[in-house]
Amino acid sequence: MIRTANVEDVKEIYNMLKYYSEKGLLLLRTLSNIYDNIRDFKLFEDNGNIVGIAAMHICWEDFGEIRSLCVKEEHMKRGIGRMIVDECLKDARTLHLKKVFALTYQVEFFQKLGFYKLNKKILPRKVWAECVNCPKFPNCDEVAMMKEL
Repeated sequence: MIRTANVEDVKEIYNMLKYYSEKGLLLLRTLSNIYDNIRDFKLFEDNGNIVGIAAMHICWEDFGEIRSLCVKEEHMKRGIGRMIVDECLKDARTLHLKKVFALTYQVEFFQKLGFYKLNKKILPRKVWAECVNCPKFPNCDEVAMMKEL
C-alpha cells in the first residue's frame, strides 16, 4: 500500500535516510527538513511497516524532483521503488509539472522508468541550494536524470 506520509512517520523516514546516507547512497535530511516537507513524501507499507519512501518535491513552476528514494534492503527487487516513483509522477502530473528530475546513483533503474541522463549544469540554481549541505559538494558524483511528462 502506498500512502502520503504524516508527522508520525518522520522518525522512521529519518532512520531510513540515515541508514542509506551512512552508506553514501543519498543525502541525509534533518528532522526539521523532513517535517517541513512531509507532504512531499510517499510511503510504501507492508503489513503496517514502512519499507519504501520517496518524495516528490516542487522546485519551480513546471519542474519537480524525486528525492530520498529508498527501499529497505530486504524488500528490494519487488517493484516497490517503481511503484513509489510512479506515485510521485502521478502527483507531478496532478500538479501540472512538465519535467521531473532525480540525482541518483541508480541510473539503470531510472532509465527503465523513462528518465534520461542530462548535464547537471543545466538544472536551475534553486536545485543547488541544498547541495551545499551535502558532504560531497562540490564534487557531486550523482547522475542527473530527467523525465518529461
